[in-house]
Amino acid sequence: MFGIIRPCRHRLSERLQASWMAHLCGLCLALRDDHGQLARTATNYDGLIISVLVEAQSAKDDASWRRTAGPCPLRGMRTASVAKGEGARLAAAVSLALASVKIRDHVEDRDGVFARRPVAAGARAVTRRWDRKSAGGASAVGFDTAVLLDAASRQGALERALPPGGSVLLVTEPTESATSAAFAHTAVLAGRPGNAEPLAEAGRLFGRLAHLLDAAEDQAEDAASGAWNPLTATGTDRAEAERLCRDAVHGIRLALREVELTDRALVHTLLAHETERAVERVFGPAAHTATCRTRTAPADGSAGHGGAGHGSDPHGSDPYRSAPRQDPGQAPPAGPGAPIPPWVPQGPGFTPPGGRPPHRRNLLAGCAVWALMACTCQLMCCSHDDPFSRERKEGWCARQDVDCGDCGDCCSNCGDCCNCCGDGGCCDGCGCDGCDCGCDC
Repeated sequence: MFGIIRPCRHRLSERLQASWMAHLCGLCLALRDDHGQLARTATNYDGLIISVLVEAQSAKDDASWRRTAGPCPLRGMRTASVAKGEGARLAAAVSLALASVKIRDHVEDRDGVFARRPVAAGARAVTRRWDRKSAGGASAVGFDTAVLLDAASRQGALERALPPGGSVLLVTEPTESATSAAFAHTAVLAGRPGNAEPLAEAGRLFGRLAHLLDAAEDQAEDAASGAWNPLTATGTDRAEAERLCRDAVHGIRLALREVELTDRALVHTLLAHETERAVERVFGPAAHTATCRTRTAPADGSAGHGGAGHGSDPHGSDPYRSAPRQDPGQAPPAGPGAPIPPWVPQGPGFTPPGGRPPHRRNLLAGCAVWALMACTCQLMCCSHDDPFSRERKEGWCARQDVDCGDCGDCCSNCGDCCNCCGDGGCCDGCGCDGCDCGCDC
């Protein structure tokens, strides 16, 4: 059950997008370093939340949580500042263990190619190796993956013993226990034992949300193939499943208010906002949210205040919070000693304001980089450095104004920024850079 959290780059400020990518690349590299190249296939968006939580609770400076990674085809052969340390290693171990569980589940259900004996035998060998690797990697940071594997083993027993008309929450309990343990251990790694209880509650509800959304997404396909589905087996209709999901999102928000964080911005964005967007992807927007957003949309259809992709910074303590917004076409201040504003990309691979432009690649090197970028679809879909001039460019899709998938019109109005959490106004701690929703919620 991977992919619940899918933040669109238009909803993240430059700082949050850089942080998100640092954790994503850090998870991928931690999987490679600790568990081998094949383990990198277990990289997933939801797993890196573990790394984000550890860093967000830590009092260490940013430099101690980052390292410079070498060029990668998925980054246009650029270096990057990526997450490191115990948070990335725990995220890697948890992701690998859950990937092993998922593969084993496919083998047992004889899904697709896993119905073939040679493929199933190879998959079982991979899962046994990954179980050992994840256990070793987790023990190095004081976590026991047995709680994850035990939850997986109990899952099958619960499904077989489930009485007709039983509660769907009986089925989600193993997933809730696994994610609760992983979330709570981030407080141990960060040296914040007081955060363990609220994080355990947030993790429990996140596990419930992930399980229910996965079941709701697959319900029609499972019915067609005759596969077991918890919603169908328990007679839970989609309205009740949606209610449980929205209650879980609200519970996560309440639990996060009790967590002591040194940097709340990315955690709040991922767990308080992107979880609700995940529910909307499956069930559609709630009537309350749709009404609120319609009411706050500008009459001329122009962008409102505080679209999260236009330089907003949800971290309330950011020293640049009161800085004026920068037009993307306007050159940043240059010169020695001039402060670098938060909308300017920083770190390895970026040219600092006033710095010398990068040298052009020669024909042979440029063609080689172009081939790598073409094979990874960067030229089509991603912001990238030109393979020859190294100038920053948008992908072809963005230049053609192609809709960015499930993101929709994510910067169109202030309601999308604050998301009208349903508690009488905008989320506490949202920090939408002066965004005044005016939501009459």
